Amino acid sequence: MGTGAITQYVDVAQIVLYVFWIFFFWLVVYLTVESKREGFPLEASHTDKRLLPGILPMPKPKTYLLPHGGSVTVPNDKVSPQVLKAQEVQPWGGAPIEPTGNPMLDGVGPGAYADRADVPDQMLDGSPKIVPLAAAKGFSIPKQDRSPIGMTVYGADDEPAGPVTEIWVDQMEMMIRFLEVTTGTGDAKRQVLVPINFTRIGRNDITVRAILARHFASIPGIRTAGQITLLEEEKIMAYFGGGTLYATPDRQEPLL
Repeated sequence: MGTGAITQYVDVAQIVLYVFWIFFFWLVVYLTVESKREGFPLEASHTDKRLLPGILPMPKPKTYLLPHGGSVTVPNDKVSPQVLKAQEVQPWGGAPIEPTGNPMLDGVGPGAYADRADVPDQMLDGSPKIVPLAAAKGFSIPKQDRSPIGMTVYGADDEPAGPVTEIWVDQMEMMIRFLEVTTGTGDAKRQVLVPINFTRIGRNDITVRAILARHFASIPGIRTAGQITLLEEEKIMAYFGGGTLYATPDRQEPLL
């Protein structure tokens, strides 16, 4: 028998190959089951019934301890409070859906958002992570950089939406997250937050291509001044995401 042979028909390399096959099969099964901790069981589009989990079963509930107290158990029977404000364009299952109300606020398509916790994201010491620049100790705009405060923000229609009055910074990531813009006039004036990801800062002004100037008045607000929750972040980002498709009718048309 040659080197590594156990019998005339079995050797070490063959056993290692079989062990790898078994391990790889177990890994696929494990990852498939674990992937069902969120978003499962699925729901049928035409009824309120929940669909079967598939060939592999649902994972056993597991409880995770949160860093700042409390815990969460998944999977669970939690049902989203969101109501789907959309309808299928065709009568069969799996057909495309279109919004039935304000598409930028209906949580559909690029404007969809997750039900994140309605509490602020926190630093390691438990303090809010995203705060206005005025409340962020040790943070400032470098002298060699031009501060966006005071610049006018323009929408995709090149109309002015309002001036930037404050910057919101992420104290842990050390970056700007939002620009606070004063929009509207008179009694309709309000402060709104614009994600820095959707802005293009020029020499003298700032442009937002996702939405039009008139859409700034409907940007989802925050409940507490100087503080933003994870859910509020999600809704604001979803609003601008929805604008990339629904801000104007022509954005929903084919490119060709």
